[in-house]
Amino acid sequence: MDAASSDDQNHGADTEQEPPAAKKSFAFYAIILSLALTSLLTALEATIVSTALPTIVADLGSGNLFVWVVNGYYLTSTAFQPFFGQMADIYGRRWPMIVSVSIFTIGSGVAGGAKNVEALIAGRLLQGTGSGGILVLTEIIICDLLPLRERGKYLGMIVSLVGLGAALGPFFGGLIVEFSSWPWVFYMNLPIGGTAVVALFFFLRVQSDQTPDYMQRLRRFDWAGNALFVTSMISILISLSWAGTQYPWGSFRIILPLVLGFAGFSAFVAYEGSSYCVNPAMPLHIFANRTSGTAFAVTFLQTLSSVSIMFFLPVYFQAVLEATPSRAGIQLLPTILGMIPGAVIGGTLLSKFGRYRPIQHVGFALMIIGFGLLTLLNAVSNTGQWVGYQLLGAIGTGLVLPVLLPAVQAGLTEADTALCTATWSFIRTFGFIWGATIATAVFNNRIDAKAWMISDAEVGSQLTQGRAYEHATKAFIGSIGDSQTVAEVKAVYVDALNAVWYVSMAFAGLGFLLVIVQKEIALRKELDTKFALEEKDKVEKTAA
Repeated sequence: MDAASSDDQNHGADTEQEPPAAKKSFAFYAIILSLALTSLLTALEATIVSTALPTIVADLGSGNLFVWVVNGYYLTSTAFQPFFGQMADIYGRRWPMIVSVSIFTIGSGVAGGAKNVEALIAGRLLQGTGSGGILVLTEIIICDLLPLRERGKYLGMIVSLVGLGAALGPFFGGLIVEFSSWPWVFYMNLPIGGTAVVALFFFLRVQSDQTPDYMQRLRRFDWAGNALFVTSMISILISLSWAGTQYPWGSFRIILPLVLGFAGFSAFVAYEGSSYCVNPAMPLHIFANRTSGTAFAVTFLQTLSSVSIMFFLPVYFQAVLEATPSRAGIQLLPTILGMIPGAVIGGTLLSKFGRYRPIQHVGFALMIIGFGLLTLLNAVSNTGQWVGYQLLGAIGTGLVLPVLLPAVQAGLTEADTALCTATWSFIRTFGFIWGATIATAVFNNRIDAKAWMISDAEVGSQLTQGRAYEHATKAFIGSIGDSQTVAEVKAVYVDALNAVWYVSMAFAGLGFLLVIVQKEIALRKELDTKFALEEKDKVEKTAA
């Protein structure tokens, strides 16, 4: 770690030109393609249910259980990420990845074949578990295949596909239920997931721990730590899933699981740092390094700020501009179209120059400006405004995304790759959930505070107590007969959305400031891992 930090002094000389990239084998590209497809599927499944859910509920019936069709996926995906990180550290990357894709694919089959909502939720829980493993192991495997200096380009590609999948999910969900039947929302994963499993089986031949004693490997696993982590995260995520929607924030049903969850997480942290934990799932030393610790925090803040776009720009399009759901999805495309080239550019610049701080600063600056410009949107804004404002912030988001993990890893050793990557992936996903929760709370509170501005008290009352989001539709606005009331309702929506943009801007601003704390550590150009492709080893031995 000290050696890595000392490299900072010679960083300028170290980054004069891009290091020559080693020739990649067919197996390398087959693995990357499999990782890309499975990452796309997991992102697609995270959001595809949003538009298909009303049709599914109408067919199966669910009562209040329907919310877990969506939340169950996020819950297991988040809670099991450190588990899969440690599995990869003990058992290697190959079988944990194959098992993760298999669990996701089996879960898709269970969900598609469900005859009742309980079976559907079980399938979604399996999907989420597999998704958590895929998210973590995809990034770990990329880190094993490439030296730190080259990772940005490929991480940028994966990040772009994840963003694309998340954005296209609602569109495909609506398309499938309109022209086919809802089980295909899940069945479509079977051929791609099955193909990915086969490809990974044949091509993901990497070195691993050759310890023959199976029980010895099991004893290395942090069972107590993982149990504490999973149960505490489930408690926190259940609370966040209910807060402000099913129950008010002040309800004991929200406070109790939230307090228990954070108490459990505190116990987890204490245990991980104690002498009782021999092989921690989340070793605390990965946070002790200044650059790595701040990069974790910056990752959380970046996700906190950017998630509001995906959740609340559609509210602006539908409630203020009176767009249909499908048109709102099209109007959100500038965010995706801006983020993809931003991620590619960010990753490429990192590989070429080896500097992650300037890229983060430019990215966060563009995000701050983008959120500031979003506060100018109103009922009379033109197409050029809402397209341009989105593009600016999206390019900034894209620039930051592929350089965060290399910034985390720069001050750590390659031996920490699996566990620090799993921790980073968890923090990113956890930030997504907290970002959606905070933005929703800000939006609802602002609506409640401004509803008095609507002269029609009955219309105003329909927006309070967390109901403004569900009424953010062209149909609801069209059902209001009086044009003055329509203008007032739109003004209240704009005001509440501005509050969301200001909070998101503050998170992005804090992220910008934290980047200053990071050191610019030279990125390693050589690959030093005990989990390299076996094919590469054989070639080297033959050459020798």
